[in-house]
Amino acid sequence: MAVSTSPETPIPVGEVSRLIGGWIERLGAVWVEGQITQLSRRPGAGVVFLTLRDPSYDISVSVTCYRQVFDKVAEVVSEGARVVVHAKPEWYAPRGQLSLRAAEIKPVGVGELLARLEQLKKSLASEGLFAADRKKPLPFLPQLIGLVCGRASAAERDVLENARHRWPAVRFAVRNVPVQGVHAVPQVIAAVQELDALPEVDVIIVARGGGSVEDLLPFSDEQLVRAVGAAVTPVVSAIGHEPDSPLLDLVADLRASTPTDAAKKVVPDVGEELARVQQLRERARRAIDGFVQREERGLAAALHRPSIQRPQRMVEEREEQITALLERGRRTLGHLLDRADSELTHTLARVVALSPKATLERGYAVLQKPDGTAVRSPGEVTAEDSLRARVAEGEFRVRVDGAPGAATAAE
Repeated sequence: MAVSTSPETPIPVGEVSRLIGGWIERLGAVWVEGQITQLSRRPGAGVVFLTLRDPSYDISVSVTCYRQVFDKVAEVVSEGARVVVHAKPEWYAPRGQLSLRAAEIKPVGVGELLARLEQLKKSLASEGLFAADRKKPLPFLPQLIGLVCGRASAAERDVLENARHRWPAVRFAVRNVPVQGVHAVPQVIAAVQELDALPEVDVIIVARGGGSVEDLLPFSDEQLVRAVGAAVTPVVSAIGHEPDSPLLDLVADLRASTPTDAAKKVVPDVGEELARVQQLRERARRAIDGFVQREERGLAAALHRPSIQRPQRMVEEREEQITALLERGRRTLGHLLDRADSELTHTLARVVALSPKATLERGYAVLQKPDGTAVRSPGEVTAEDSLRARVAEGEFRVRVDGAPGAATAAE
């Protein structure tokens, strides 16, 4: 329950320490797992002091136990070992310190560790953290490689020497961290996140040499696996040797069997690339030579064609055809004109023969009334009608005599 206080009614430090001790007392005994970082066994002392640390976080707690409790596991437990402790939290009020009073200590065996790792592996796999579609491709030629490894370690030397032997101009951003022990996980995570935040880093290699299952446990830690899975920069895992398979291998974008193998997979070999460039140049040269030769053969074949050797021949052949067609056209047109002229002459003769003027020239005359209509019947005129007579050489007036059908000339 919360304690009611105010600036006017504070409670003493001793009372606060007593209250904290009461709350902790109610917690009761708990089973706690961690890694032993400090172990103090003073000769003749009846109490053993040790520090238990969470390998995934920067958190530790002091543990005390009677000597007879620790002696049961003294031969298999040392600094760096993982243990499970059944302890009761204690609060030392005079100094305000929290500690655990251990009643039983059990070492975590390799079999149990592997079983836990297998369970964690299944859990992370069900989240899709190891899925192939999450893998990012590595750049062909990284300009700057981030390297996370132990200080002055064989893994660091193998990666640097092999990479620079393959491509002398390659550059590294090295972050030296503990690769085993209680401080390994948080510092490896910090190094990976630091390198991932640098835009100039093209790929990150996490490298460590071989070791026991316990030595490689930091690289199967859930927090480290999730940190690598969240990285934007491609990550290469080069932990241990070929048989070793920490969970980091599964979440990384590429697994290398050894640090040397990581250098070979990340950095191309300059000699091999030069040889490949030379092969491509030779291939391109052969392709161009083949193309030019094919075109030369096609050009030679085209030049041997009659139309190329004597191009005027086509013009001459067409000229002869055009001349023949012109002559044929002239003859046809002449025949058409002659026939048209003959038809026109016959038509003109017929027109002249049927012309009223020709009839008049034969001595006939046409009588017309004053309104210009021709007289075709004696009944159309009466006595004393004045008519106009039209003949071939002109016309004159006539007057109708008394009886129909008789007429006299009149000027």
